[in-house]
Amino acid sequence: MKQTSPFTLSKTLVKSKGCVRNWSEDMNWKNMNKQLKIITTFTLLLLALQNCLAQFSAEQQKQMLELKTIIDDKSSDDTTKATAYVNLGELFGVSNRDSMYALSVAAKQIIEKALTKNPSKPITYSLKVSLSSALNNIGYFYKSQGNLTLGLEYYQKSINILEEIDYKIGLGSSYNNIGLLHYTQGNIPLAIEYYHKSLEIREKISDKKGIAAVFNNLASLYKSQNNIPQAIDYYTKCFKICEEINDKKGLAYSYNNMGILHFIQNDFPSAINYYQRSLKLKEEIGDKRGISESYHNMAKVYQSSTSAKEADSLSALAMEYFLKSLAIKEEVNDKVGIATTLSSIGQLELSKGLLKKAKANGKKALTIAKEVGFVIEIQRAASLLYDVALQQENWKEALEMRNLQLQMKDSIISEEAMKVAISQQAKYEYEKQKALDDAENEKQLAIEQEAQAKQKVITYATTGGLGLVIIFLLFVFNRLQVTKRQKIVIELQKLEVEQQKAVVEKAHLLLEEKNSEIIASIHYAKRIQDALMTSQKYMERNIIRLKTSK
Repeated sequence: MKQTSPFTLSKTLVKSKGCVRNWSEDMNWKNMNKQLKIITTFTLLLLALQNCLAQFSAEQQKQMLELKTIIDDKSSDDTTKATAYVNLGELFGVSNRDSMYALSVAAKQIIEKALTKNPSKPITYSLKVSLSSALNNIGYFYKSQGNLTLGLEYYQKSINILEEIDYKIGLGSSYNNIGLLHYTQGNIPLAIEYYHKSLEIREKISDKKGIAAVFNNLASLYKSQNNIPQAIDYYTKCFKICEEINDKKGLAYSYNNMGILHFIQNDFPSAINYYQRSLKLKEEIGDKRGISESYHNMAKVYQSSTSAKEADSLSALAMEYFLKSLAIKEEVNDKVGIATTLSSIGQLELSKGLLKKAKANGKKALTIAKEVGFVIEIQRAASLLYDVALQQENWKEALEMRNLQLQMKDSIISEEAMKVAISQQAKYEYEKQKALDDAENEKQLAIEQEAQAKQKVITYATTGGLGLVIIFLLFVFNRLQVTKRQKIVIELQKLEVEQQKAVVEKAHLLLEEKNSEIIASIHYAKRIQDALMTSQKYMERNIIRLKTSK
């Protein structure tokens, strides 16, 4: 990206501290690309300059420089580069929404071009997530500029994409933003409806930071309805979550809310204490709008203090903080905040008898409030101008302002709005409890089903075991029968063998008897033979004698 020296840019685009401002919502769209390129290039160039980075924490500066490196890297793919533009824009969103807008539009253009190339499903999904964030940021920019129509249009574009890809984290954020926009317009029923939509999603995905943000918004809404108990309940819930997750920004606003609660209860020292704690955290994270809000709230405390001895000094202190708040709000072009502080300054001037100054600030506040369509601020400015007109005995203007004041008040705190608010809250609590009950019933049912399944397993196992035992017993019985039969056979065979042995032995005895008889006969015959035959020795002697006599 070719870099342009910041000193060659038009002065209308540059603040005294070196940051972009006054990006008009009615810009000629034909020249958008050219001017956007200048704004974006200039914004990125400022990241390397200490005078622009100084307003951010060290961690934020590190993130910004890392994102700039990704954007400047020619090898970065469209998905990575678009995400870097979106994330960089969101970092600028706290203190410089013009830069956030320019970077978000740059991301939108990159993504829309990349999507025409028909990328793979995972890349398409990632691109659409970034596109939804860019559209949401653009909507937020237009809302902050008072162009609620365009703000709502871009919020809805973002939601359409988020619903298409079922990205619940983004949906929770967008529903919350739309709820805040409807609250700004005084449409309490729709505001509560969208807050609860956001809350339902964020509770399902355990987005504690998002849940705390919705609780904060609901608390502010109920406070505007003069439903202080409900406001305290939600402020307390928000505070506990922010403490639990150690969310600095969330804690800063929670401390601010706690200050508001103590202010409502006229506990001014505690209110100041909480506002100061809030201010310290906002300064750490570079939240200029938040800082201006803290100054404004501290000024309201000093303005409301009734100590006669310190009345002048407290009044002067209140004016000092109001002016500090106004300067920052004008710097960041916070139109709603400007209208709020101008009305408060006018009230302080009215209390000091400075009717002309009070009226001038009231007129400015009313003009801006009508421009942004914020009914609460229209009511506040009308109330101031009504009081001024009464003191100036301008009855016609007093009547006009009184009618306007009541009209705006009725749109915020009407009996119908109160009924709807109560109904919406009751519906949410009922549905939440019903969901919990259903979940508990499902859990109990699952436990019962699991127990039944286990019982079935045990029954089957027991039946199977018994079956195996019976089979085993039958097998053993069968083997016993076989063994018994074999034993009988063996015994019979043994008996037969013994009988055969007896026969053999008897035959043997008979044989032996025969043999004995035969042998005895032989011996008897031999003795007879021997008796009949001449003795061998006798014959030999006779033969020898005969031979000798010859």
